[in-house]
Amino acid sequence: MSKYDIIVLGSGPGGYVTAIRASQLGFKTAVVEKESLGGVCLNWGCIPTKALLKSAQVFDYLKHAEDYGLTLKDADKDFSKVIQRSRGVADGMSKGVQFLMKKNKIDVIEGFGKIKPGKKIDVDGKEYSADHIIIATGARSRELPSLKQDGKKVIGYREAMSLDKQPKSMIVVGSGAIGVEFAHFYNAMGTEVTIVEFLPNLVPLEDEDVSKQFERSFKKAGIKVMTSSSVESLDTSGKGVKAKVKTKKGEETLEADIVLSAVGIKSNLENIGLEDVGIVVDKDKIMVNDWYQTNIPGYYAIGDVVPGPALAHVASAEGITCVEKIKGLHVEAIDYGNIPGCTYASPEIASVGMTEKQAKEAGYELKVGKFPFTASGKAKAAGTPDGFVKVIFDAKYGEWLGCHMIGAGVTDMIAEAVLGRKLETTGHEVLKAIHPHPTMSEAVMEAVADAYGEVIHL
Repeated sequence: MSKYDIIVLGSGPGGYVTAIRASQLGFKTAVVEKESLGGVCLNWGCIPTKALLKSAQVFDYLKHAEDYGLTLKDADKDFSKVIQRSRGVADGMSKGVQFLMKKNKIDVIEGFGKIKPGKKIDVDGKEYSADHIIIATGARSRELPSLKQDGKKVIGYREAMSLDKQPKSMIVVGSGAIGVEFAHFYNAMGTEVTIVEFLPNLVPLEDEDVSKQFERSFKKAGIKVMTSSSVESLDTSGKGVKAKVKTKKGEETLEADIVLSAVGIKSNLENIGLEDVGIVVDKDKIMVNDWYQTNIPGYYAIGDVVPGPALAHVASAEGITCVEKIKGLHVEAIDYGNIPGCTYASPEIASVGMTEKQAKEAGYELKVGKFPFTASGKAKAAGTPDGFVKVIFDAKYGEWLGCHMIGAGVTDMIAEAVLGRKLETTGHEVLKAIHPHPTMSEAVMEAVADAYGEVIHL
């Protein structure tokens, strides 16, 4: 039997990052993977979707070339080549993880892993043991009884990024990041898109001001938006799909070629041996402490299988925290109140900390500032004036409670707020940190200035 210090079950952005950090710390490490290194994120999630969205952005630029004083005739797209490019990007990233495994002398064990008592893992009949076993099996597309996926007419995110043929019409159910990113992509490619959201706002976890702006932008782009609505049943017996949708006004029947179900994710906990070992699971999540230890010594869990935001960067941070604690380093527990969230539709959304509503409910007296990109020289020059930066401060001590952005490139700007909040930066300090001009990022400084009654360009 092969013996390791650490075995990681799953090689997504939680698993492979955990394995690399473990190896850096001197642990003899192995990672078990049943499919492709990099997991969903690299192969079927974060990375290939961004490649699709880039194609959509370039196509949109071509269609609006005249807005930039350029003349272009007959701009068109080849849908299969767009998909092909996305798969190529994903394959390249997966090969990059293979290289990192070799570089860090991590053994890759291919096959389906199942944990066993006594700190062992069975991989397709062969046993391995370790002092520490870290579960990082991730999640998959969640299925609702009224939205049974058949992989052809009713699909999840995997099929959505590898369709042979572009559908003429599509219903997207759910308006979280996955739903709105695909809604934007297919709409930009020319598919007629309807988005159905059960809650009153699109991107319902975001600040309400952001949700309202986002809905306006989606409608302007030609996407049909149905909020406070739910798909009650589907009929796939005909050529396309008929969806019965319950709305505030009554029931409506929608027809489309394809329905994309984007109603959340389900943790991959089945058949991995949790019951055999006695690991406690609650509400589809493995219960862990601040250092990702389960109730059974020697077994840990990170990423989408534990409570908290199901985000790649969170899984990576949890894995690093977990192995550094095993090593005995001085480690701080992760602050889940300072996790940035990003949505890569058009316009992009990025946020960290409390929404205005949450801050009010928490009893803070607030200073709120907002700077629209219509007043940003860089945004106007780039032809992307939609959106704004919104900041929320505690009026008493100047604590930066939240930052919410919607607009072009904001996913690259949110890190300033994450770092500022980590360093307990006050509004005054942000104001006095000189931001470069002309950039989108100076909108952060201007929004803070607005909160403190010192805004220059509004």
